[in-house]
Amino acid sequence: MDNCVLLDAVERVEGDSRLVSLFFEADVLGTTITPPKGAELIHTRVIGGAPIQTYRVPQGVKPVFAFADQSVTLTLAETETDLFEGENAILATRNGESAETVLDWLSYHQQQQGLQSAVILDRAKPGSDTAFAKKLQVGLRKQKMPCKVVLVSSDLPLGKRDLPAEAHPFCVPEAPGKDRMTVPAPAPWAAPLAALTWFEIAKTRFLAEARAVAHVDVHDLIPKQNDTVFDAAIAAKEGVIPLTGQHCYPWRVRSGKRTLFADHICVQFDASGGRTRWCIAPAKAPTDAVWRMLRIGNATADPEHRQAFYRHMALRHPTDSISKIVPKTSLIEDQALLSQARDYFGHDPIRVPKLAAIKLPEGRGRRAIVTTMKNEGPFILEWLAYHRAIGFDDILVYTNDCDDGTDVMLELLMRKGFVQHRVNQFRKMDLKPQHAALQMAEDEPLIQQAKWVTCIDVDEYVNIKTGDGTLDALFAAVPDANMIAMTWRLFGNADVHDFTDEPITRQFLHCAPELARKPHQAWGFKTLFANNGIFKKLGVHRPKGLNPQLWEDIHWVNGSGVPLPRDMFRNGWRSTTETYGYDLVQLNHYAVRSAESFLVKRDRGRVNHVDRDQGLSYWFRMNHNVMQDRSIQSRLPMMQAQLNRLMDDPEIAAAHAHAVACHRAKITALRQATNYAAFFEVLTSPRMEQLSRLLPHFGANVFLSGPDVIPDEILERDPDADWFFTVEMQGETTH
Repeated sequence: MDNCVLLDAVERVEGDSRLVSLFFEADVLGTTITPPKGAELIHTRVIGGAPIQTYRVPQGVKPVFAFADQSVTLTLAETETDLFEGENAILATRNGESAETVLDWLSYHQQQQGLQSAVILDRAKPGSDTAFAKKLQVGLRKQKMPCKVVLVSSDLPLGKRDLPAEAHPFCVPEAPGKDRMTVPAPAPWAAPLAALTWFEIAKTRFLAEARAVAHVDVHDLIPKQNDTVFDAAIAAKEGVIPLTGQHCYPWRVRSGKRTLFADHICVQFDASGGRTRWCIAPAKAPTDAVWRMLRIGNATADPEHRQAFYRHMALRHPTDSISKIVPKTSLIEDQALLSQARDYFGHDPIRVPKLAAIKLPEGRGRRAIVTTMKNEGPFILEWLAYHRAIGFDDILVYTNDCDDGTDVMLELLMRKGFVQHRVNQFRKMDLKPQHAALQMAEDEPLIQQAKWVTCIDVDEYVNIKTGDGTLDALFAAVPDANMIAMTWRLFGNADVHDFTDEPITRQFLHCAPELARKPHQAWGFKTLFANNGIFKKLGVHRPKGLNPQLWEDIHWVNGSGVPLPRDMFRNGWRSTTETYGYDLVQLNHYAVRSAESFLVKRDRGRVNHVDRDQGLSYWFRMNHNVMQDRSIQSRLPMMQAQLNRLMDDPEIAAAHAHAVACHRAKITALRQATNYAAFFEVLTSPRMEQLSRLLPHFGANVFLSGPDVIPDEILERDPDADWFFTVEMQGETTH
């Protein structure tokens, strides 16, 4: 009998016989069940894999059933549907909420919805709250609440009761032949509720003759609308309506005080969907309607009569800090909840602090870049010249552990007024270099006073493709935007093996296609944002720490000027097929450069993910040579003019020459090392060069696993044909 767990056995009288329904916890098809003599199986239904069998048993016949040849005398629970006949009822679950909360819940629905009775499944672990039932009973009597309550609990006995009533359907024979019952395993307070046949048990034992039954939990409130939820079910075509729940939260809980329904005045501005429940009028619903957790089976819920409810999450998950159960950056006040707290409950909840966005400077304002560098000397001047040419005013650079003259060059450039240079204190701050730099930058006056800010790296170029290619042209194209997502366009090495001291924007023209959903990094973006206080701090891909009170002030567009959805506002960092855009601006990402320069990059390590190797898998993911994009070329004369002015300064030219010499010396040393020499041969092999033209055809798991999982025959496929290759999951996700 190990596979035959009986949750409940319910009888109801029908003429000269009894109908006995057996509710099983799981599939019993492998178990032979023999009913009492003269009984017959008249109906079987399966709900979520759990069978319900109904037998007709003659009057006077003992309910002795044989399970796999073991006879068991069942203790049958009599139906008590007469208690709820013609009444408005709620079928609910308690998950540890206090008796005071349940009393508030009952009182609310009695006054707002005309509630007359409730059946509550108490999923508290046995012995964890033995006083709850008594407190609830005392509270009902003290408040003189005319509401019938049946509490179904593992702590309470079977049998007829005075109201408030208790029941205990979760039972199974303890041993064959003994009229004793015990809670089965898995225990109902721990088992997934959706897998139980509890809802059909509740219907059969208690609620089949109720006027209408709403299914919500004891931390849910159904606000008063035009019709009560019960009247709406009566009016529905098949007697069934959907209920849609929205999570709500306090802004803050009061220390040492009980959390109340009325403390909940906030919802998440970017929440999607909602909790689904139902209300049913049993007499009007189809006779074969099945009560489930989320819906009524064999019946169509009437959307015209849909009603809403709020799920009060700090009652469902008691906490001393709301941030433990929900990101506070998503919470905003809900006017309906605030009005209910004041007008119905007479409560003064803790309000969300009021904020206003910072008024930006009139006119053009200053535009700033924050970046981090380590051993990037040969590439600094081109990057600096380009971004000054398109309209950036202030460049703030943090460096660490440089040995190629990068920090010396930046100190020189700072003395001459072209950048601001800082030493990265990431070790002292116990942070990753890029995160430490951004935290330090927040206190810099040039960042605080900037009108527009972005955080980009020295291998990333803001490629503006509208007007004359300047920031002024971009802002004119999206005049209402205060955030612009610049999606990466990954540029490959174009089969260039050797480092040459030439602008990378001229050398490397091959890249990924615009529609490049894989690898995961292909559609990462960086954000150019107005420094208006909507967010609290800088972030690698976008500002972080949204002040949710200001979320409606966000006007965030993609690289084509199309608004981004609100579900991106708090944490979004990469584009999707619905949100990518390159028409106005893209971020050219030269992540690999030449094969020789990549040796130095690998030796240097990653500026943010310092514990991850930039090896063959990184090269494979980021080296895209699928097509050409020359859109940035029209801006290179502006860059070259700025670069010429920089190089006309002998000290700057000498510093650049020193960095180039150091870079070449490092390449020579690495290529003489056995491991790097072998690595270079792999990078420049015909196989890797061919793979760099096939990347759009590979699935995510190929990029996660690395190029070694790709069979040689794949290299022979036509890059322009329509085909797809993937493998089983291997390796780890990296970002």
